[in-house]
Amino acid sequence: MNTLTISNASRNSELGSFFHSLLFAANTILGLSFAFIIVSILISYPYAEYFSMHAQLLAHISTIVMAAILKVSYVMRCVAQHGLGLEVR
Repeated sequence: MNTLTISNASRNSELGSFFHSLLFAANTILGLSFAFIIVSILISYPYAEYFSMHAQLLAHISTIVMAAILKVSYVMRCVAQHGLGLEVR
């Protein structure tokens, strides 16, 4: 029975480490994607006259792509918080 307890404790420790890593990665991706969305919106609209049509096109496309990445990273963050037993907001 002690072997089972040690095995479960080891597995819980591994899962805790995984969820901590997942939370760090999700927070990092969340911050970066938010920053890229802000930059792409600035290039697309208020400062469009300073950029070529090609750059504006890429900025418009990246706004959509970064929004999707932001949503996925938020879900990753929620999964990590749930796995760690933290409040999910």
